[in-house]
Amino acid sequence: MANPVEGGCACEAVRYRLVERPLFVHCCHCTWCRRESGSAFAINALIETSFVELLEGRPKRVPLTSASGKGQDVMRCEVCGTAVWSHYAGKRDALAFIRVGTLDDPSVAPPDIHIFTSSKLPWVVLPEGVTAVEEYYRRSEHWPAESYARYQALA
Repeated sequence: MANPVEGGCACEAVRYRLVERPLFVHCCHCTWCRRESGSAFAINALIETSFVELLEGRPKRVPLTSASGKGQDVMRCEVCGTAVWSHYAGKRDALAFIRVGTLDDPSVAPPDIHIFTSSKLPWVVLPEGVTAVEEYYRRSEHWPAESYARYQALA
């Protein structure tokens, strides 16, 4: 993925730029992500929040429940309501889960892994050769060493 990469909400009131390569990209097939996205899955690019440069607008923090019970904060455009990224428990505000569909060119961030495939819809066909796990996984076993080191350095 070339840098920088820009994205934003549907009405363009919120615009952002990723100034570094994401750590890893998930395609999540869990029932929570399906419900929240209104689609068969959600694709999120994980990146340090410090590498997300806000260009326009200010997303509104909307707390939601999550399957873990620890919740998430979804950052939404106050005008159109588009979810542009989330913060989950663990690294919370230090790590952003960018909604890949909000990138100007989503094709630059294909999934590195498909997760929670045990609840994948039966008509979704995963590409050959893609890494897929039934539930979640160990970062140390799947992430590139550089990404894992960056993740470990987060407060």
